[in-house]
Order: sequence, then C-alpha cells, then structure tokens
Amino acid sequence: MELLSSVIDSFKNVKVLIVGDIMLDRFIYGKVERISPEAPVPVFKWEREKVMLGGAGNVAANLAALGAKSCFIGIVGKDENGDRVQRLLAKIGVHNHLLKLSDFPTIVKTRLIAGNNHLLRADQEEIIPVVSELLPKFQKIVTQAVKNADIVLLSDYNKGMFTPVTAQLVIEICGQFHKPVLVDPKGADYSKYAGATLVKPNLKEFSEASGRRYQPLSADFHDKAKEGARFLFEKYQIKNLLVTLSEYGMMYIPGENPEDLLQIPTIAKEVFDVSGAGDTVLATLGAALGCGVSIKEAMKLANLASGIVVGKLGTATVQADELKAALSQKETPLDGWKQKKKIITLPQAVEIVKRLKDEHKTVGFTNGCFDCCHLGHLSSFIEAKKLCDVLIVAVNSDQSVKRYKGDSRPVQDEKTRALLLASLEFIDYVIVFDEDSPLFIVEALKPDVVAKEGYDLAHWPEGRLAESYGGKAIILKRIEGYSTSSLVNKMKGL
Repeated sequence: MELLSSVIDSFKNVKVLIVGDIMLDRFIYGKVERISPEAPVPVFKWEREKVMLGGAGNVAANLAALGAKSCFIGIVGKDENGDRVQRLLAKIGVHNHLLKLSDFPTIVKTRLIAGNNHLLRADQEEIIPVVSELLPKFQKIVTQAVKNADIVLLSDYNKGMFTPVTAQLVIEICGQFHKPVLVDPKGADYSKYAGATLVKPNLKEFSEASGRRYQPLSADFHDKAKEGARFLFEKYQIKNLLVTLSEYGMMYIPGENPEDLLQIPTIAKEVFDVSGAGDTVLATLGAALGCGVSIKEAMKLANLASGIVVGKLGTATVQADELKAALSQKETPLDGWKQKKKIITLPQAVEIVKRLKDEHKTVGFTNGCFDCCHLGHLSSFIEAKKLCDVLIVAVNSDQSVKRYKGDSRPVQDEKTRALLLASLEFIDYVIVFDEDSPLFIVEALKPDVVAKEGYDLAHWPEGRLAESYGGKAIILKRIEGYSTSSLVNKMKGL
C-alpha cells in the first residue's frame, strides 16, 4: 500500500484534460413536516442551498480534490449560470475554455432534499445544438490542450457536446500526440468513441451497448462479459473496456486479449447517495493512469474512491487525504473490524457534523495523545459523552506525539491508538492529526461542546474558541494518580 500512497502523492504532477457536458447542480435542503391542504403533496420547508459543478464538471471537481492539475473544455450558455460555472471552475483551480452560446441555456439540475431523502429533481436543459462554425475554434483549443496533457477524459452526459464529429475529432487529436483517452459513455452507439484507449460503461450501459444481459453472480458471467466485449471491440474499434458493477466492484477487459479479464470486488460501504460516483471513478482512474501505474492499481484506487463518495450525500468529491486514510485503514490486519469505519478524516468529519446538526444532534469534542489508555482517559471519555449525542475524539499522530513528548514516545503507534479509541462504545468518531494543536479541527467542526480535563481557559485555546462561536467549553474533573508517563515508568520498573 505504500506504493499506492505514493501514487496519490504523485497526482499533483499529473496534467489531465477533461472534455464534456458541464452543468450546475443545485441542492436545496429542508424539511417535510406536513402535507399541503391544497393538494396531497408534501410541504417542503426551505433551509439552505448549495450549488456545485455537475456532469463533467464533477469530474473536474474530483480531480481538483485529488490534487491533479486539470484543464476543462465545454459549452455553456451565455448567461449568469454559465458565468457561475466558469467561476466555480476557477475557484477550484481548473483552467478552462468554455464556449458560450447565446441561444442555449446553461444546464441546471435542481434537487430538493429532506433529511437524506431526495424528493424531487427539476431540470433546466436543452440539447446543445450543432454549431458547425465553432468547429475550427474547437479543434484549435483541443489541439493545444491535448499537447499539454498527460491523459484525456471524455465525460459524455448525452447533452450534445459529443457528436460523431466532435468525439472523433478529440480522439484523433489524442492519437496524433499519443495521449491516452478515457471515455465515460452514454447511449448504445459507441461508434463515436472509436479509437478510444478505454471506455468505462456501467453494467446497464454495457448490456445495452452489447445487446446482452449479464448476471454478475452467475457462473458464466465472465464468459458472457468477454463475448460482449469482443462484440464491442470488433464493431466499434475501441481498445479496452472497464465495466463498473456497482456492489460487485469493477471489471477490466483488454481488447488485445479478453481472456485476461480482471475483476476486483467492491469496498463495502453504507450508501447515502450514488450521485456522481461514476465521475469519481473516471477522475481517479485518469489521475492514476496519468501517473503511469498499471490498470489493476488504478482500479484499486478508483474502487476505493467510489466507496468513499457513495457515503456522502449529494454530488460529492473525494479528497487525496481521504483516499490515503482509506488506504491506511485497509493496511491494518484487522480488516473485518467495524470500528475502523469510526476512524475518519477531517473532511469526512465536516460532512458528518453538518448532517448531525441538521438533525439537531449535539456534537462533542475532546483530544489527546492517549498513548496508554488508562482510567483517567476512560473517565474523561465517559464524562464528555454525557454532554453530547455524538463524541468526536482527535488523537495526535506519531510525529505529533514525538514533538510533544520526546523521541521515546509514543509507546503505541497511531493506528493502534486510534483503533483502541474507536473500539470504545462511548466514542463515536476518531480523527488522527499531525499538527501540534487541534485548534484547526475545532475551527472546522465548531462542535457544540469542547471538553478537556486539567486545563483552564487561559491556557486552553480550543475552549476559548468554542465559547467565541457560542459553544460550551467544559473542564472535566481529573482523576488523580493516573498518567501515561507514570504508567510507562511503572512498566519499566522505575
């Protein structure tokens, strides 16, 4: 896994070009508490709104979150929403070339969400018209962008960006400069993707394109998949297939030898929302293959990223540190332990806390090294849990402990300490942090209660910060006679 971690670190050196159908995703969050007296429909009480890049824009957002350098080419309307798309791309550091059409509205998808439930989606869209006079300009922009890219991703949402002419234009330019091109397809006709390095349908799309039905649990699944793949290779001259299989993982079928089919299992995960999971897979595959890793290693990372993103509500992205943390959890020999799911990253914690506050739950926080967990620690956790519905504990990383306690510490590594804390029923989530102070975590989460034993406010910046935004800073009672240092000395016979 150290190799895959280094691949994630190398994402920052990869230059990815994305071409595709871009749109705005609007999420309106609220509550439903009654039925309308005017008609038998729910009354939605608006609370907050979130706007983000959708469609191919979500591929760009995922690449930015992973740390890759990206360039985006697409079409929007010459309107306020088109300007907003451009601003959102610039905000995440994605260089872009957006062709703006006067008589075409930027596509907007609006979703109403109550709790974790999607109530309604309203779409504002028209299929992009074919504008022949734009082709020379499009070709010039694509040629220059392909020259500067390591890998090219085509994200087809069937909104008109990719016609047989435009798709083939991009793929042919990629061929001229020997750049791999990955396609997330739409529709059953793959002729416009001829010559693509890899096409990534889901199982339903693979079935429709090949004209066959597949059952992933059947004994002849692989044989039928290879037969369908051969049909697509011969009919459409695509080079390789990668089929995403939802809860069954993903399957790679090489065009040169379909007998070398490779399937990897999914990562078990509580699913909140599958919106954009395919975008996350495409982005992660692109970043990994752009680093020059094997398809198998790229699939492992993409599969892991997909498992993370379906655990989030709404169109979502995966951060590089989330992916590394998930890899770290996979490294432990205790792979079956459900407690590992309680060990989370700060971005995950931010999403969880946001959801908990929407549910009017009280969030508590405490922190420490917790090198050798003793009665004093347990007492603090129990007392802190009494003050909140959900308790988050931040634990210093090994390097952080060394800076704080000296080279002889910690006695137990950070993975062991985090797993021990996650195993306690009164701790709900654990975050491992490298910094000397957890102040940045309190700033990000704004927990309702920050609790700590042995400190007064004058020497406790986290407590003062909590009080500044209206939270509570609770000083817990210390049980005398217990400390990790004395426990370590006792074990050494000192």
